[in-house]
Amino acid sequence: MWTDEELSQRIDQTVEWLRKKVAEAKAEGVVVGISGGVDSAVVTGLCSQAFPGKCIGVIMPSHSDPEDVEDALWIAEGFEIRTLEVNLSGAHTQVMGQVKKGLESIGCSLVAEKMSQGNLKARLRMSTLYAVANAMNYLVVGTDNAPESYTGYFTKYGDGGVDLLPISSLTKTEVRAWARMLGLPMRIASRVPTAGLWPGQTDESELGITYDQIDRYLLGEEVPPEVRERVESLHRQSEHKRQMPPSFELPKLERLD
Repeated sequence: MWTDEELSQRIDQTVEWLRKKVAEAKAEGVVVGISGGVDSAVVTGLCSQAFPGKCIGVIMPSHSDPEDVEDALWIAEGFEIRTLEVNLSGAHTQVMGQVKKGLESIGCSLVAEKMSQGNLKARLRMSTLYAVANAMNYLVVGTDNAPESYTGYFTKYGDGGVDLLPISSLTKTEVRAWARMLGLPMRIASRVPTAGLWPGQTDESELGITYDQIDRYLLGEEVPPEVRERVESLHRQSEHKRQMPPSFELPKLERLD
């Protein structure tokens, strides 16, 4: 386990990295989406240290649990950053309603409606974050941790669509340790991880394994064969999310004079 001095040093290094990357982009500050969970809370804390006065937290409920919004507001207030709440429930309902109606009109049956609805939420949030960031000449800071990055547990062009990923090398255990160092209470650090994509949705139920098991795999520790197989399978299946889209290169035609 890490000492408080080691944790503090790593937090300081990450804060400096954020400042460096924003300066390189000639941007003015940062935008972060706050969900109320530990990952977004830690990233909010890092951003508030890196850019006091130039950090905006965006809260984006979409048919969400009201407690999520309350926790998100509490986190933002604790780190003394400005917040912007954009309720996406109406936009989500309208877009999904028109998609379903359109598909039905051409005789298509919905085979993955829940996944489509969940991913739409994530992509609407991404678009909202960039609308704010572009308006302010800020960068969008993402909240994916190491288990999520490695297994591909993020929505392509949704929460995976960001400019900077400051905690993508941290295990979930490390994220919780950083939360403690940043002064966050246990009720935030120990919240059941969920992307809030649909009622009752949790990260671990979708992954089929626990964050602790993924942490131990990433750290090179011994895990049951079924855990290893599951993690490696998720990594293989999600490789496309970590790469640029394939681009077909046509052969060049000889010019005829």
